[in-house]
Amino acid sequence: MVGIIMGSISDRKVMQEAAEALTELNIPFEMEIVSAHRTPERMLEYAATARERGLQVIIAGAGGAAHLPGMVAAVTSLPVIGVPVLSSNSIDGWDSILSILQMPSGVPVATVALNGARNAGILAAQILGASDPEIGSRLDDFKLNLKKKVALMNEELKN
Repeated sequence: MVGIIMGSISDRKVMQEAAEALTELNIPFEMEIVSAHRTPERMLEYAATARERGLQVIIAGAGGAAHLPGMVAAVTSLPVIGVPVLSSNSIDGWDSILSILQMPSGVPVATVALNGARNAGILAAQILGASDPEIGSRLDDFKLNLKKKVALMNEELKN
């Protein structure tokens, strides 16, 4: 249901958090390295065939110039969630954030925080859950558990 792509193996540690969130919510996904700069033909093919392969949302993580999310969004009509990744060639992550965030009209990319892949996984689930009652119910449980965790933290704080 969800494609998780990244520009390099060095992004895997961050992007694994999206996979973990989707696993917790029992949502199928695939994960691949699809570089906008090193494998542009593969990137175009991945984006152009995503819907016919059963994907409904794409999470794309990239650092530095961070072209992957925007270029994928230019080729598919599926929702794309961009994850700016703080990479070794990044300028404090702002280059990645702005590259993903500042998209031209007509080519939106939902953008999460720097290294915010977990939220990207949850956002992908929320997009799917808007029309899938089973996923929506799992998300309701997820949100309830967040409230319970805060209540437990308050109890711990009092003790």
